[in-house]
Amino acid sequence: MLARSCCCLLIADAVAGAWLTWANALTALRLLLALPCAWLVTVQRWDWAALLLTVAILTDLLDGPLARRLGQTSALGGLADHATDATFVALLLAALASLGYLPWLLPVLVAAAFLQYTFDSRAHTGRALRASWLGKVNGIGYFVLAGCVVYRNGLGLGWPGDAWLDGAGWLLVLSSLASMIDRLRLGRAAE
Repeated sequence: MLARSCCCLLIADAVAGAWLTWANALTALRLLLALPCAWLVTVQRWDWAALLLTVAILTDLLDGPLARRLGQTSALGGLADHATDATFVALLLAALASLGYLPWLLPVLVAAAFLQYTFDSRAHTGRALRASWLGKVNGIGYFVLAGCVVYRNGLGLGWPGDAWLDGAGWLLVLSSLASMIDRLRLGRAAE
């Protein structure tokens, strides 16, 4: 069902020519950087990981405003942007967790929260995503926490310390769970 809905969305957008846009190209570039950035973290090439993370952040900051400015926004483009963000940050957090910097539960919750967000919003049927306030804060927090580790190690800084990073990771675990529980509660209240 999900695959058929997504396939229909892709075909509809492709037929309309909406998929081949500069904003979507930036999103695609970010997606292509996800695995190499995570791999660079696992082999502790912090300088290169920091460079790829910087490019990914810049593409994320530019794709939405570019799509709006050029009048090329679409439900599929929004879903692709958020899916790319979730994929990028989940892979990066998993790489950092594999080195012991962050709790293993965090990248799992990022993926689960994104899936819940997609299905709650009914984005897989072509609707726009509906973000919660806490979900937005968490989304930013995931990138900030990953960036703290990557840039700290890439620049050879001593701060923030490992204990602080681990604590921030657990705080994001708790806030992710709270966000997911809130979505469940609101979803049931709407039924």
